Amino acid sequence: MKFVTVLILMMISAAASLAQVRPVETDKSPTASVRPAPESFTAKYEGGMFGYSKKEEGTLKFDDGNERLVFLGKDQKERFAIPYKAMLVIFPQSQSVQSTTGKVVSVIPYAGLLGGFIKEKRRYLIINFDDPDVDAKGMVNFKLDDKDLLDSVLAKLANEAELKPRGEAYYRPKSVKIED
Repeated sequence: MKFVTVLILMMISAAASLAQVRPVETDKSPTASVRPAPESFTAKYEGGMFGYSKKEEGTLKFDDGNERLVFLGKDQKERFAIPYKAMLVIFPQSQSVQSTTGKVVSVIPYAGLLGGFIKEKRRYLIINFDDPDVDAKGMVNFKLDDKDLLDSVLAKLANEAELKPRGEAYYRPKSVKIED
């Protein structure tokens, strides 16, 4: 019995010693493999900006001349803007939710079980920012139509705001003060 236990422990330790360390992934350019982002595109504002609590369909527009991302309402009037330099972290988020069709099918007798399998993917652009007007941090959410658009917008925003990649997110590194 002791021999078997010792043998098993030796095999486990031998297997563990053969494991190789995986190299750290190098930083990739945010625009390496995505198509260019359009200058403006439709988006649904979901909340997060101080003073704008109502969800609203509209347009997001890159205002590169003034170095900011602008949200325009349905009437194409500017609601608010986030300067590129104020962006701290940007990242994509997706949620798989039961579609309206799935909800309807789920109440039909005998077919109701199938309703739980009818899902849709919702994709969001999340921007954490440091609001220069209020001296507070905020997080704003925009719902976008598809993954390709979300990827291209993230890449362009990361490039314009000079953010560093970390996984699927991009962030602004803290500046480190060195004291003498």
